[in-house]
Amino acid sequence: MKVYAVFGDPVDHSLSPVMHNAAFRSMGIEACYHPFRVGADALADALSGAKAMGFGGINLTIPLKEKALSLVQPDETARAIGAVNTVAFGEGIMTGHNTDGSGALLALERAGIWVPKSRVLLIGAGGAARALAYELSLAKVELAIANRHPARAVAMAETFSASGHGFDEIRELVEWADLIVNATSVGMHQGEKRLFDGRLLKRDQAVFDIVYNRETELIRDARQAGARAVDGVTMLVHQGALALRIWTGLEPPVRVMEAAVREALQSRQAPANHAESHPARRDGTKRAGGKGS
Repeated sequence: MKVYAVFGDPVDHSLSPVMHNAAFRSMGIEACYHPFRVGADALADALSGAKAMGFGGINLTIPLKEKALSLVQPDETARAIGAVNTVAFGEGIMTGHNTDGSGALLALERAGIWVPKSRVLLIGAGGAARALAYELSLAKVELAIANRHPARAVAMAETFSASGHGFDEIRELVEWADLIVNATSVGMHQGEKRLFDGRLLKRDQAVFDIVYNRETELIRDARQAGARAVDGVTMLVHQGALALRIWTGLEPPVRVMEAAVREALQSRQAPANHAESHPARRDGTKRAGGKGS
């Protein structure tokens, strides 16, 4: 039986094992996928050990993605982004890939959102934002990057031919954008301060939030406004599906993977949902988004 894994610290929260094990069962592949807690200092040994033991492939999460760049042979995308989230073991070499940004664009495409040449506001300047900025720049969008620390947004913007901004400009940027992308962790926990006033959103916009552990306030605000809303589960699934394709060369069962993730999330949230009262969803999924929608 082939073994696959996700390395990270922390890693117990990861839904990748649920997703990939469901895929292996659906595909009839004798394989298993497990989480391993690996710190940055132990990554080189962990990767070498996985290769020596014949692992099929590895995913990497916080805080290992940047560290791995110097330990594997990165492809063009991973090198440009500066981070690796997928490691494949070939003939004598470990190759590094980054499927985060391409997974995000596939998620938007599946939702019917036209990205190329649209006006995109990307909120955040961390690793996930960088992966998204790289893929968005390839799509020839008009890209604005906003961050709480403007200097970080400006620095990233220079790399990807975008404009960099602080949060003091967020109102004007939200009103300007066809597509608004949250690439920060804001929204992971209930009660956090919103990135911006949701009443600024309009029906002809699209909103993509990479947070996947809960329905965020940003997603609720988008639906309330009648905008097209895409949650982070779809990005998680599509970046995982791309990793699976790299490892096996086979077409992954995307719908099976997404169903497994959503079922696992529902199980995790059931006690909280029973105890709390949430506003009813308003499904305003009329066609909206980037230009051409």
